[in-house]
Amino acid sequence: MELRTGHLRLRPIRLNQDIVFAEKWYQDAEILKFSEGSGTKPYSIETVERMYKYLLTIGEVYMIEVYEEENNSWIPIGDVTLADEMIPIIIGEKQFQGKGYGKMVIQLLQEYARHKGWKKLKVSKVYSYNISSKKLFESCGFKEKSQFKDDHGRDCVDFERHIT
Repeated sequence: MELRTGHLRLRPIRLNQDIVFAEKWYQDAEILKFSEGSGTKPYSIETVERMYKYLLTIGEVYMIEVYEEENNSWIPIGDVTLADEMIPIIIGEKQFQGKGYGKMVIQLLQEYARHKGWKKLKVSKVYSYNISSKKLFESCGFKEKSQFKDDHGRDCVDFERHIT
């Protein structure tokens, strides 16, 4: 199911077509630091494909796209997954980071989950140094649920939001 608000849409991933966009994002050291943890090596296209295939088994995977009027086309800028235990999101195109697109995505997913009858949303393993992600989820009504260290000793936070 496609979700939209204004000039932003979440479209179900088309693995064979979309993987070329995602490969670039998951080879960026800064993106990997904040999404997968500091020290994560760049992903090969095979690793990106395995990641998406796994995410498709646990949730709904979407490409985040912005409508570009001058070209009359939708531009992929990131990805997000809506799953029971997590909502991993990246805005992979740097020129779209910090512009409120992440918040629009999370708000769209909250409404969609509410429509589906979900009672709460969970966000797992946000690295403590990822201040922008923490602020994003807090601004969307998520509350810190727990703090812990991952397998590599990095400080992490889990969030939760009731959406009744």
